[in-house]
Amino acid sequence: MKLLNIFIKFRLWIGLVLLALAIYVHMQTSFWPSFIIYLLSVICILGHFLLGPMRLIQTAMEEGDMEEAKKIVNSIQFPRLLIKPIRSVYYTILGNLAMVGQNYEEAEKMMKKGLSLGGTLTKQAEGPNKLQLGMLSMQKGDIKQAEAYIRQAIRAGLPDSENNAAAYLQLCSIMMNKREFRAAKDYFRKAKSFKPTTPQILDQIKQIEKYITRMPG
Repeated sequence: MKLLNIFIKFRLWIGLVLLALAIYVHMQTSFWPSFIIYLLSVICILGHFLLGPMRLIQTAMEEGDMEEAKKIVNSIQFPRLLIKPIRSVYYTILGNLAMVGQNYEEAEKMMKKGLSLGGTLTKQAEGPNKLQLGMLSMQKGDIKQAEAYIRQAIRAGLPDSENNAAAYLQLCSIMMNKREFRAAKDYFRKAKSFKPTTPQILDQIKQIEKYITRMPG
């Protein structure tokens, strides 16, 4: 994995060195002896511009190094050259980084841009993205839009127990605000059934538990 990451990091330079070597071999001999080197150089250079360093960004984010992730994202100079599914992931990552920086308007803009591109990779990220858009709408006080996004996220599918628990807790909060207490209790039970372990979600469950037992319905 480390070797792959090193290759991705220096892929453009490797491609340029191979291209120079191919030209040298071509001049010293003929085209066919240099053909394989030309091909490898083209694969490296095109890979740099069409696929980008997405793996490096995701690795940095998984390790919690947001500054490194941001640095790598900013190194992508021509995002329009990325193939469509990769471009979708690129905008989604920009949205996630904007959320970390609490720039909610930019986060919403980037996530919507990523979703609009479609594709298989976007389909896999649709649920989590719409959940985040729902949370952004909650931050803005747009409860109706928040509920719509969160329901869409659940229908699209969420990847793990933590995301599912977060989604149902948000719906529980929305129902509490709408004074639909029976629905709020149902969503709260559903959220707890996923047995989340994230401290933030567990804290939210404790906070809601203080009030939900007193509700009618």
